Amino acid sequence: MGTSNSWFYWACLSAIFAAFTAIFAKIGIRNVDSDFATLIRTAIILVVLIGFVSFAGKMSNPATLPAKTWLFLILSGLATGASWVCYFRALQIGDASKVAPVDKMSLVFVAIFAFVFLEERPSSQEWLGIVLVSAGVLVLASKR
Repeated sequence: MGTSNSWFYWACLSAIFAAFTAIFAKIGIRNVDSDFATLIRTAIILVVLIGFVSFAGKMSNPATLPAKTWLFLILSGLATGASWVCYFRALQIGDASKVAPVDKMSLVFVAIFAFVFLEERPSSQEWLGIVLVSAGVLVLASKR
């Protein structure tokens, strides 16, 4: 796979790891508060990422980042934290096979927000795919 398609490889790996996240989290939060479980998960992620970035030699001085970069990384971090808290709460009270598909509605929202804020213009075929994903999520979430 060429570099122009390497994003697809990483996105597929992300999807696989996200699926394991749902399964492992559902099992792991059986006897613990979902917010506390999110804290533990976040601490583990922090330690792993510090090790990864250090080992890969990618550590740099955060003070050299522009203010706009800081602002949007902070906003992204806050959104991620809110997403994780909501996701773990939903997993604790709902079926993983229902929660995970609804969580993937994020791709529909990304397409809409990218259209509004980033001026991305999906093709008619891509909009059709987004509508089909929405329909699929609704079908999966409503199963009895």
